[in-house]
Amino acid sequence: MPVSEQLQKDLVAAMKAKEELRLSAIRMIKTALQKANVVDPSKPLDDAGEQAVLKSLVKQRIDAAEMFRKGGREELALKEEAERKIIESYLPAAASEEEVQAALDAAIQETGATSAKQMGLVIKAVQAKLTGKTIDGKSLSEKVKARLV
Repeated sequence: MPVSEQLQKDLVAAMKAKEELRLSAIRMIKTALQKANVVDPSKPLDDAGEQAVLKSLVKQRIDAAEMFRKGGREELALKEEAERKIIESYLPAAASEEEVQAALDAAIQETGATSAKQMGLVIKAVQAKLTGKTIDGKSLSEKVKARLV
């Protein structure tokens, strides 16, 4: 089922259950997807485009929670994290640590990378191997860097 259809069903369910946090998060997701559609109305978002929008929303929530913690606003950081979990529920399952390591080993072997200068090549190969799974780019970058240095 496309994300937009699932969002509509969940929106109705959240309204009926009077779940304010979930309701506001779903509305925020729908708004972000509609904005992305407005950018290029001739070409509607496909699954990959919707996932990219959702991933950017997740990243925004992570950054906001971190900033709120630095500012001593724990209650707002917890709200951002709760929204992040709701957004992540619409993304495909995250790749496990073992899957990432296996893909990283295979990518390094395939590309023959030996230095940090070839990091981008390895990251692209790992992402290609884990297509359809959610991967944290920052942690992937750190793992590749650790292996190639």
